[in-house]
Amino acid sequence: MKINNNFLYSITLLMLCKVSFSQNFEKSDSSMILRKVVMDGDTFYLYSFNQFILKEFNSKKDRDAYIKLVRNVKKVMPYAKLAAFRLQMMDDNLNQLPTKRFKKKYIKSTEDAIKDEFIGQLKKLTISQGKLLIKLIHRETGNTTYEILKQYRGSASTMFYGIWARMYNANIDTKYDPIKDYQIEYIIKNAKLE
Repeated sequence: MKINNNFLYSITLLMLCKVSFSQNFEKSDSSMILRKVVMDGDTFYLYSFNQFILKEFNSKKDRDAYIKLVRNVKKVMPYAKLAAFRLQMMDDNLNQLPTKRFKKKYIKSTEDAIKDEFIGQLKKLTISQGKLLIKLIHRETGNTTYEILKQYRGSASTMFYGIWARMYNANIDTKYDPIKDYQIEYIIKNAKLE
């Protein structure tokens, strides 16, 4: 009788371990949310996606478009990362300034310094690289270019830049979506541009 009870306890213990292990394994596989980050009362979800393998392209045109996208991402990503860094630094400095007048002067001087440093390089970007930069700025900062401009420049300047972007068939309110823009995300991860 003792053997049967020990055997029964062992089987029960193994079954419980197997059930709990399979439940944990299923949760981690089916769940795409890695973790939640709360900043200023807002909750941001960080996602994990299953790895995928690119298959052969259906045509030479698709292959060439992908190669062009790789080249563009590698060229534009440093600007997006730098924009995110500069915005964070500017926000930190603005929080230390006492009055609106000082804040306005600081924003203007920072804008002038950035223009002097980067305007020549940014003018050399193609239209497709400019559109990609708008998306990647949203990816890196969490804000669209429209929201950033409106925060620092006001509605009138934002409207002007929006009209100017539309002349080039671009939209400053474009958002980065890691699902739709899976190729861009793959390129960033594969080239270790993060």
